[in-house]
Amino acid sequence: MGCSTAYFIKLRAPGAEVCVIEPDPTYEFASTLRASGGARVLFSCPENIEMSKWSIEFIRRFPEAMAVGDRQAPVDWVEGGYLFIVPPAAMTMLEANYETQRRHGCVVELLSPAQLKERFPSMRVDDLGGGVHSPSDGWCDPSGLLQGFRRKAQSLGVVFVQDRVTRIDVADRAVQTVRLNDGGRIAGSIFVNAAGAWAAQVCEMAHMPLPVSPLRRFEHYFTCGNPLESLPYVKDLDRLAFRSEGKGYSGGLVNGNEPRGFNFDVDHDYFERAVWPALAHRFPPLESARCHRTWSGLYEQCELDGNPIIGNWRGHLDNFFVIAGFSGHGMMHAPAAGRGLAELIVDGTFQSLDLSRLDYGRIERGEPYAERGIL
Repeated sequence: MGCSTAYFIKLRAPGAEVCVIEPDPTYEFASTLRASGGARVLFSCPENIEMSKWSIEFIRRFPEAMAVGDRQAPVDWVEGGYLFIVPPAAMTMLEANYETQRRHGCVVELLSPAQLKERFPSMRVDDLGGGVHSPSDGWCDPSGLLQGFRRKAQSLGVVFVQDRVTRIDVADRAVQTVRLNDGGRIAGSIFVNAAGAWAAQVCEMAHMPLPVSPLRRFEHYFTCGNPLESLPYVKDLDRLAFRSEGKGYSGGLVNGNEPRGFNFDVDHDYFERAVWPALAHRFPPLESARCHRTWSGLYEQCELDGNPIIGNWRGHLDNFFVIAGFSGHGMMHAPAAGRGLAELIVDGTFQSLDLSRLDYGRIERGEPYAERGIL
């Protein structure tokens, strides 16, 4: 989010002085490098659908558009599609979302259990009501996307400072300076909090409440000893989600009740305990699935409604902007969200997509604006 916002600000205001403060340029614990890389239009909120549509097209042309000199910015985009599947009781919701997606020009197919079985013979469908397939969706390399944004931003003159913000100085209802761990200070006219899972801690320095918490989740790489047809990125209401990766698969099952906190410990039994039964139930050939690697990462979970917070604290700290709380959708929406915030900062209002329903005002009012169905 920080690199994307910096890049788009420089596009809109080439003369602006832009600085990104990054405590760890290796991004070891950043959510991006631990993400699955999925990007899909299968949402219910129009803002999320439109951000996905634009971001996916941006990612498709990312290698050439974000090249620096003769060096391209590869992201290994795979147009493998997405498939959301639900039980009969959830079909009304799925059909409503499907109609919303169609109205927004998405390429989507509503499939009955029989059609699912014909398309994906290995899938168990007797307990399903149906699914929605979006063949133009897919996944990419999150690290490539991050590094591409960073290199391009640097080529445009964005300065990256390796340090950590330890204090925010506020006066006259505005942020004046931020203090760094090395004792230095950076002054500015506009400040952006793009700290992901750490965003609430940064906001606390400015006495700004932000309902964003770190939520640990696991990603697994596994293989299957039985032959399986080519599958899209499969997701269900219980938050099972997996996709192909090389000769195997990458995925997991998010536990929304996981205790919040900065916990990167790996539970090496989680795959066998939670993921494998769900995989084997839905795709019986995956009973032979073998997990080779498990790693942990953090969602920046918006506790109000699971949707991002993009905007400033109007009337309190007008020059302090937040772009956080994406709750697992950050990488796929980074291009559109960064562009939107850049428009808000440079032009004073959203220009390309109206993201005003995602601003900080709903946090102040305590008015959730949530997705319907699969997260």
